[in-house]
Amino acid sequence: MALRTNAATIWLTGVSGAGKTTLAVALASRLRETHVPVEVLDGDEVRAALSPELGFTKPERDQHIRRVAWVSRLLTKHGIVVITATISPYRSIRNWCRGLLTPFVEVFLDCPIEVAEGRDVKGLYARARAGEITTFTGLDDPYEPPDHPEVYLRTDKDSLDACVKKVIEHVTVNRLTFVGRPGR
Repeated sequence: MALRTNAATIWLTGVSGAGKTTLAVALASRLRETHVPVEVLDGDEVRAALSPELGFTKPERDQHIRRVAWVSRLLTKHGIVVITATISPYRSIRNWCRGLLTPFVEVFLDCPIEVAEGRDVKGLYARARAGEITTFTGLDDPYEPPDHPEVYLRTDKDSLDACVKKVIEHVTVNRLTFVGRPGR
């Protein structure tokens, strides 16, 4: 028999290269060690599966984020902790997600563009600077940092382990401690 899980959506936001996917995978691994049912919704993977027809204009980005939020809502309704790793550059759509998803933990991965660009294994920043990609967040399209994220991380200064601990500390202090399923 499964124990009840206090599910939530942990929404990771930041520019490309800030460390969202890396943090999501590490955080999910830590939660799974305690048998917490968890799912990572990586923005690039969800876009490929659910939003391949969408481009990168503001309305299209917002539509993509609405889809990620809707899937998050379905999963949390069934007791699964959801960790999203999406740029989600606009405050208005993140605030819309906050209204849809309860509990909602916004985690801002703050990272200077220069550092994020140095981490870019896909070469997206180079392509954007060469004019091959337009509306690239942080360069020719804005990234609007959260006004009051529940968790603020400096991924250029803090270690991955420190970032994971900070997120877990926040959910624990705020009584979102997740209860795992025995024997799984």
